[in-house]
Amino acid sequence: MRPTHFILLLFLVPFLAVAQQKMTLEDCYALANKNYPLAKQNQLLSQKKNLELQTLAKDYLPKIDLNAQATYQSEVTQVPVKIPNSTINPLNKDQYRATLDINQIIYNGGLQEVNNTIKETQTKVQQQQVSVNLYQLKTRINQLYFSIFLLQERAAILLAKREQLQSKITEVKTGVKFGALLPASEKVLEAEELKIKQQLSEIKFDKKRALENLSILTASPLDENTTLLKPTLNLDSNSKNNRPELQLFDLQNEQIEISKTAISKNNLPKLKAFGQAGYGNPGLNMLDNSFQTFYMVGLKANWNVFDWNKSKTDKEILSVSENIIAAEKETFLLNNSIQLQEMNNEIQKLEEIISSDLEIIALRETVLKSSDAQLKNGVITASDYIVEFTNLYEAKTNYKLHEIQLLLAKANYNITKGN
Repeated sequence: MRPTHFILLLFLVPFLAVAQQKMTLEDCYALANKNYPLAKQNQLLSQKKNLELQTLAKDYLPKIDLNAQATYQSEVTQVPVKIPNSTINPLNKDQYRATLDINQIIYNGGLQEVNNTIKETQTKVQQQQVSVNLYQLKTRINQLYFSIFLLQERAAILLAKREQLQSKITEVKTGVKFGALLPASEKVLEAEELKIKQQLSEIKFDKKRALENLSILTASPLDENTTLLKPTLNLDSNSKNNRPELQLFDLQNEQIEISKTAISKNNLPKLKAFGQAGYGNPGLNMLDNSFQTFYMVGLKANWNVFDWNKSKTDKEILSVSENIIAAEKETFLLNNSIQLQEMNNEIQKLEEIISSDLEIIALRETVLKSSDAQLKNGVITASDYIVEFTNLYEAKTNYKLHEIQLLLAKANYNITKGN
């Protein structure tokens, strides 16, 4: 190898080592929140709101209408008396008119501002519902993440088990060679090594499948070389409940209050300015039987002073909706409290089990050391040794299983609490 190539390889080795992708639980949450298809709705809802606000703003611009009509009527207005020295021609039975009408809202009780606020709050409610749906993904991510993490830990235990077994096989081969041990002892240990190989192969494919599912949820490329890092999880049972559903309930109530304001303002007086310019036969002068131009401007006020208590009923409907939301919120908090209590009990149970696991492992290690010495001296068979050897690693596997179950329980607790 050329010296330059060797130096280049030395620089590349660190980068190759970093190439192995590492993921944290928070990374998975963030990627899912960003890349999951549902997340696109937030931007779309904002675009929809902006377009709706533009539409509302145009409702308060002048309304311009161009109208034209031609009619023929069987009778026309006539002057019933004759005026001396004057001739009044009767109107034509065919009449024509074209007008340009302009209407402009001057005052509508502040409905424009309220309608804009309604649209903005409505969008916030819809976006918060998206946040609630995205938040529920965290539970699915937890299940996949800790399933994969458990497979990693099991693989690490099996690799350590195989390494120790291979060392023992080397010792047994030496014992068989010098006649201290029976040849079958070597075969028993080799069979156990093959069993470990099978288990590692099974874990490899299970991890690959779980990583593919996690990759879909996070919309991020994950392969079998991806390593998931052990999360550090702390519980704060006294912290405030920050579930997104609670904010959704508050926004729904806010939307109802604004709707009540809109109902009140809808009954206030409204003032419009209008204008009309036209050309027709006859014009505004009905006695002039010819084509004329004309115009008219004015103000128009409108006030619905009595609506048969429709506004009152509409507000009562909204009040009932508020009570429905309050009941939903109360039910949610009750169920949430029950879930947190159950999870807290599960966490305490697992912590006690883990404490026992550590004691079991210490005892199993002592027993295996004794079995190891007995095997070397030919007191027990390799099969007897494998029993104790397997018992130790089964205890270590149970410990890892319970440890990861505890992490999962804590992660689910934090999600249920909204932390």
